Amino acid sequence: MVNLTKRIGALVLRLAAFGAALAALIVMVTSHERASFFAVSLEAKYTDMAAFKYFVIANAVVSAYSFLVLFLPKESLLWKFAVVLDLVMTMLLTSSLSAALAVAQVGKKGNANAGWLPICGQVPKFCDQVTGALIAGFVALVLYVLLLLYSLHSVVDPFLLQKS
Repeated sequence: MVNLTKRIGALVLRLAAFGAALAALIVMVTSHERASFFAVSLEAKYTDMAAFKYFVIANAVVSAYSFLVLFLPKESLLWKFAVVLDLVMTMLLTSSLSAALAVAQVGKKGNANAGWLPICGQVPKFCDQVTGALIAGFVALVLYVLLLLYSLHSVVDPFLLQKS
């Protein structure tokens, strides 16, 4: 019974992490807006910034990995390798979220020292979608940290209970 509860807990965490990463991916990919000022036209889309492209690619990789791990049999020896990949996915989410947050901050506030003006006043729908994607990405990151801790506990716990 305890094993079944642990398995269901891990499955729920993995499904939630998959959903959050997929939501971040979809929201970021669909973020675009066009604004016109007199004769000047401004189009904002995620492909304009390398950090946002990295965020999309990272969430796509994490979503694909999360989906594939859902079908891994519980008796498989690949679960120990899945713990290592959980760590890699957590680091990938952390780095992509950090890069995207830095670019989003500059887009929202600008940088007076560098002479960069904020763009969120001109393309608010784009900024709102990016904010939503970043929130979903943060939720995915938190779920992956919890999943990593859970996976580490599941793999290391049998070694701690062995008698020498």
